Amino acid sequence: MAERSQDRTPVADSVLAALPGTLFVAITYVYFLIFAQFGFLRRLAELGLTQPMLRPVMGAMALGGVGISLLTPRVSRWSCPRLRLQLAFWGCGFAAVLTMLPLTPLLATMVAAGIGLALGLLTVTLVTHLPRWTGPGHPLWKVGWGTGLGYLVCNLPPLFQASASGIATVAALLCFAAAVLARLSKLYPEPTAMQRVGPATSAVPHMLPPFPWLVVWFTALVWLDSAAFYIIQNSPVLKAGTWSGDLHLMRTGGLHLAAALLAVWLLQRHGLRITLTLALGILGLACLALAHPGMIGLAALLYPVGVSLYSVALVATPALLLAGPAAGRRAGALYAVAGWMGSALGIGMAQNLHHVPVWFVLAACLLFVFPLRLSASGYAQLALILAGMAVAWSLQRQPTQQPVPLVEQGRQVYIAEGCIHCHSQYVRPDSPDVALWGPASSLAEIRQQRPPLIGNRRQGPDLAQVGARRTPLWLQLHLEDPRALSPGSPMPSYAGLFSSPRGAALVAYLSSLHAPGAAAQRAAWMRSWQPSSAAMAESRRLDGSQLYGEFCAHCHSGTAGRPFAPAFAALAAGPVSPTIPGVEAAADPSLQLVALARISKYGIPGTEMPGHETLTDAQSLAIAAAILRQR
Repeated sequence: MAERSQDRTPVADSVLAALPGTLFVAITYVYFLIFAQFGFLRRLAELGLTQPMLRPVMGAMALGGVGISLLTPRVSRWSCPRLRLQLAFWGCGFAAVLTMLPLTPLLATMVAAGIGLALGLLTVTLVTHLPRWTGPGHPLWKVGWGTGLGYLVCNLPPLFQASASGIATVAALLCFAAAVLARLSKLYPEPTAMQRVGPATSAVPHMLPPFPWLVVWFTALVWLDSAAFYIIQNSPVLKAGTWSGDLHLMRTGGLHLAAALLAVWLLQRHGLRITLTLALGILGLACLALAHPGMIGLAALLYPVGVSLYSVALVATPALLLAGPAAGRRAGALYAVAGWMGSALGIGMAQNLHHVPVWFVLAACLLFVFPLRLSASGYAQLALILAGMAVAWSLQRQPTQQPVPLVEQGRQVYIAEGCIHCHSQYVRPDSPDVALWGPASSLAEIRQQRPPLIGNRRQGPDLAQVGARRTPLWLQLHLEDPRALSPGSPMPSYAGLFSSPRGAALVAYLSSLHAPGAAAQRAAWMRSWQPSSAAMAESRRLDGSQLYGEFCAHCHSGTAGRPFAPAFAALAAGPVSPTIPGVEAAADPSLQLVALARISKYGIPGTEMPGHETLTDAQSLAIAAAILRQR
């Protein structure tokens, strides 16, 4: 088989040999990044598993990953790399499927441990035996393409913006496909040290620092990466400037791919030291830039470049550079400490400090100095480190962040749940918007928002002045069961938010959305509203009782004839009250009709009764006429 492969042209053999190994690397990165680090956390939030329940769940994943990473190279059973890789991919796929089930905290912890076990088995097995799937031709380039494509796929807008179940489905299907490919693909013979990296890089292994320093370097890089990822993901302002929007995502994916290919060139031409030092400088600068609002754009460019530079090296080092009988154990130790522990430490620092301190970046730079040999590459590395330290020193430490107010927490929930995709927050001046939703929006105030939430489409009502039109109770009940208050509404239920503080925060934010004096202005419009004669004539042709049943009966249970849930009963007004403000004072039936129509259109200020802004004047009059007939 080996002789037959040598008869092929080098180009054809390289292309064919690249596919399985390159795809395995790409799929592993997709599973780890978009599912284990992102989609699974989103699924836990849907289940209401937040702090402090989140920590033991993610701790179980880390323990599973660390344990299996250290154990896998020492277990002789199932030593066949093909079988181990298949088991790992099947395990990852089934773990992703399990996350779509309704999970209790205990079950979520068990599933998280399963994810860690399967992913740890996958990563250590893959890097230990990767040359057996990549073949002898240009192995570093195959690692670079696999890493870059993995990051590119993760940043594709349809996948990045998908639901938790959508991400889990994609991750599971990719793993199942990879398991089948592992069964069918060709296994090349175990390569020699020279074949692992190729003639162009034959000197690279001899330039490696001692293995403990490699672990320290990679741990520092993963630590910075995980801290920056968590900070961006949990800050609406930073997320808006980096990962919000299709253009941002595609740009980030393209930068990842380009940087991964650059990492291959650097490894071949300048070795591992310079590549990791450059990654540290770029990633450290990105972390420090996140603390400065004016440098978010720079951070968005630097972060993916720094991450891809070290990520290619993180795969290539154990797979191609650590040759010898202990390569598997070293790979397991590297991934257990740098991969799993470094990630946990980075997230923990971000949770506690909300930023990456300057002193930490400087300390990471010093760690890269100690094992230097003052050769030509050593001087170059030292120069890069000193330049990075000078830049880090010039950046001021971000002030300690104060607790996030409830309204701001709600704004973050509003962004995270994608409310902007269906609701605008912009009342256009001198347009029908004003009559429907309230006073026109101020462009000056909108420009001060970070990020602005004016929205680009309006599938639901505008929310710029919703706090003046709806009470907190109404907003909560509507979020829990939209169609109970607005029959036919396409809005999904967000009842799951109220199993955690996120629901109350969102209600607080929505209640805050109103301009000063908006409620008084709305009350003035209500008092001055008068229907036209054309609307009066049209109302006589409408079925007011049917409209009443559609828009009013769900709160006025005397005519609806159905019970209310305990929370919803707070809105239930019973039959139409015999005393209605503004109606009884009008002795003239025509004035009573207008007063009732005004209430059906604008509601009753100071009470739980909302208006029905989308009703036409004729529909409001028809409902009012039906109410008068009932009385």
